[in-house]
Amino acid sequence: MSFNLLVGVCLAYVAALFLVAFFAERRAQAGKIGWLRSPIVYTLSLSIYCTAWTFYGAVGYAARSGLEFLVIYLGPTLVMVGWWWIVRKLVRIGKTQRITSIADLISSRYGKSNLLGVIVTVLAVVGTTPYIALQLQSVTLSFAVFAGDWRASGRQASAWQPVDLNATALWIAAGLALFTVLFGTRNLDANERHHGVVSAIAVEAVVKLVALVGLGVFVVWGVASGPADILARIDASPIADWQPDASRWVSLTFLSAVAFLCLPRMFQVMVVENADERHVATASWAFPLYLFLMSLFVVPIAVVGLGMMPAGANPDLFVLTIPLATDQDGLAMLSFLGGFSSATSMVIVAAIALSTMVSNHIVMPLWLSFATKGATVSGDVRQVVLIARRCSIAAVLLLGYAYYRISGGGTALAAIGLISFAGVAQVLPAMIGGIFWRGATRIGAAAGLLTGFAVWGYTLFLPSFGGSFLLTEAVLEHGLFGIGWLRPQALFGIEGMDPVVHAVMWSMVLNTLAFCLGSLFSFPGPLERLQGAQFVNVYEFGASARGWRGGMAEAEDLLVMAQRILGADQAQALFQRAATGQGKSGYLPDPSPDFLEMLERELSGSVGAATAHAMIAQIVGGASVSVEDLMAVADEAAQIMEYSSRLEAQSAELGRTARQLQEANEKLTELSIQKDAFLSQISHELRTPMTSIRAFSEILRDGGPVPEEDVEKFAGIIHDEAVRLTRLLDDLLDLSVLENGQVILNEQAGNLNELLDHALAATHAARQERPMRIIRDEHAEDLLIYTDTDRLSQVFINLISNAQKYCDAEDPELRIQVRQRGPRVDIVFADNGSGIPEKSQTLIFEKFSRLSDQAAAGGAGLGLAICREIMANLGGEIIYLPGQGGAAFRVTLPLARPKAAAAQ
Repeated sequence: MSFNLLVGVCLAYVAALFLVAFFAERRAQAGKIGWLRSPIVYTLSLSIYCTAWTFYGAVGYAARSGLEFLVIYLGPTLVMVGWWWIVRKLVRIGKTQRITSIADLISSRYGKSNLLGVIVTVLAVVGTTPYIALQLQSVTLSFAVFAGDWRASGRQASAWQPVDLNATALWIAAGLALFTVLFGTRNLDANERHHGVVSAIAVEAVVKLVALVGLGVFVVWGVASGPADILARIDASPIADWQPDASRWVSLTFLSAVAFLCLPRMFQVMVVENADERHVATASWAFPLYLFLMSLFVVPIAVVGLGMMPAGANPDLFVLTIPLATDQDGLAMLSFLGGFSSATSMVIVAAIALSTMVSNHIVMPLWLSFATKGATVSGDVRQVVLIARRCSIAAVLLLGYAYYRISGGGTALAAIGLISFAGVAQVLPAMIGGIFWRGATRIGAAAGLLTGFAVWGYTLFLPSFGGSFLLTEAVLEHGLFGIGWLRPQALFGIEGMDPVVHAVMWSMVLNTLAFCLGSLFSFPGPLERLQGAQFVNVYEFGASARGWRGGMAEAEDLLVMAQRILGADQAQALFQRAATGQGKSGYLPDPSPDFLEMLERELSGSVGAATAHAMIAQIVGGASVSVEDLMAVADEAAQIMEYSSRLEAQSAELGRTARQLQEANEKLTELSIQKDAFLSQISHELRTPMTSIRAFSEILRDGGPVPEEDVEKFAGIIHDEAVRLTRLLDDLLDLSVLENGQVILNEQAGNLNELLDHALAATHAARQERPMRIIRDEHAEDLLIYTDTDRLSQVFINLISNAQKYCDAEDPELRIQVRQRGPRVDIVFADNGSGIPEKSQTLIFEKFSRLSDQAAAGGAGLGLAICREIMANLGGEIIYLPGQGGAAFRVTLPLARPKAAAAQ
């Protein structure tokens, strides 16, 4: 198969597409719409989603990653089956607002802001660049396949051997640019239906489907022995060993669904080219069926290719190498045309959409800013727009080729496609928020878009060049400025994630966060509020978004402006039809509001809604407000009042928070004082026993004449001080272990009455020195509990000792009350003293608290802090009960802890 034959077939195929487009356009001009507006043609036009990635790359994806290739098809299927009402709303908005592109949608929604249009345009161009490179790579590789020796007989496949794939890619890019210029810029108006383009895409959809299904049928029944043989081969292939990654599966499904809504080419055919809103209902089931057929034979082709092709063969090209290896030249040519159709249709529509966005949102605003005398200045604006669009098409193809060259063209097709998907997905928050949330603002949309674009570029787009463009290998490995948590593929220290999942997560989260915060902390302008009402409530308002005041402009000025944009013949025909409709002769109609509305609609198809509105406003001088606008303003006023009420509520909440912060600050100040006192006390507690131990041990060490009774006395003092020191250190270590959760519980069954008896016995000596009456109900205490009885006894002993030390009543008494509440039990220890002051009640459980002279009372003031940590580890709590006449503490714990909790 010679090179000339291959090129000849491609040219013949392109010529056939031209004939289809020409025939469709002639029928549309003659008013014979018929099947051109059928839902089947609309559904087939959506196949522009299936590019060379899905034709070539899906098989390679399946060979490398098993069933993960299904995410390519699951996302759009979920959108059309479950979220088709979003598509329907976008179509309705596109019709009522005369939207020409996704940039025009964002610009119009947020007060016809051209800045947002520029941001979305730049994002779309950069995000689509990897996808253009993907098409160049796929077509280049498909040409190279026919130069190789893939025949089973071993004879040379062809006599031509292209050695420079880069040169081949350059020629392909130039050819596609020329084809797109001729095919997509013959008509300036981007708002009218491109029946020729849509019909050609529909034909290519059929070619792609027939080619892939035909190859699949040949593989299953021609190479293999039927479905049973295919299933056996799948079980024996590496595909059967594939293990799904849930995070990657969900992320990529979300990514493909978002890309289906946000890709410029998809928006072009799905919204701009939609002729009837009811077609969305048909496409909601017909397009998923088309995707199912496109994916039906992907795995069989992949598994047969893995078995037939030599090790190291590119699985992306199995759709070509399998028929060539089996001497099926006709099937190989059909597969080549299927891949060629996938690539060229994507490039044509994407280049048309991007060139429209560039001319409408970048070139024309710049032209208006430099045209000092406004829209009526003599000069062929039509030529400016056409040249801008043609140059934009060439620039887009050149960027794709540059990406192909810089990245090396060796990346798998699926990987390149995912990079592009993640880029255009950054439009989603501004788009979905704009059509469902009236509170979304221009500031929030710009903040979200810029944030998401920057994060995507830093974490995924620039790293795709492998350290050869802008980001060096040192930055990729060590992070920006050597900061580890700024590594592009381990942002904020999150390591071990798939690069695509990592980039999608951070870019979408930060994008959405910036969008929401920017919208909440900014307020929309009047036009922005009106547009927001019309977008969100599109089903409640009429088709007219804004009316014009008539009688403020001369028809001649409007005609001059229209001729500069539409051309003399088209503009004069338009004005003549309008004049005839008004019952006037000639071609100068009265500039009535209806005529101005119609003129803006016509101009918006050529230069965009924002630019068309600005150009007419230069001449007319202003716009009127419709009844719907007034209703929207009234509704907006109600929203403002509601927002004001929310602000008052938030102000009150902030006041309460400020008071809580003040109380917390006072508590922290008190704790700081207590900490200093605590450290001083600890120093004293440590120094005193150590001084005694040192002094008496030196006396005994020196061996001087010491009476026997003094030796015994000194040894006793050393022992008592050592015990005191050990007790203090034990308290400190015990508190540290409890706070760090390192305590090991020795849980066992015990009787609550016996535990209280043990605690009272342990404090008997102290109560002998200062008598205290104990009041108990031993019958209520007869409860079986399952806990660490030693730790619980430690809590009881501490509470009884504190009551003994600090109760200042003349006849001190301690009341111990036990009450069972379901699976838990409360034990209250209440004395009849003066209690604890209210300001100190929140500090008593802090380890730095000091409510009295600790030295006089004994100990270091760690008891209640230890009790709190013990009860937390036992699954209970200890709290202070105010208003009980004296100091009262309630200990609550479960009677029996669940096994799972005990194990934990």
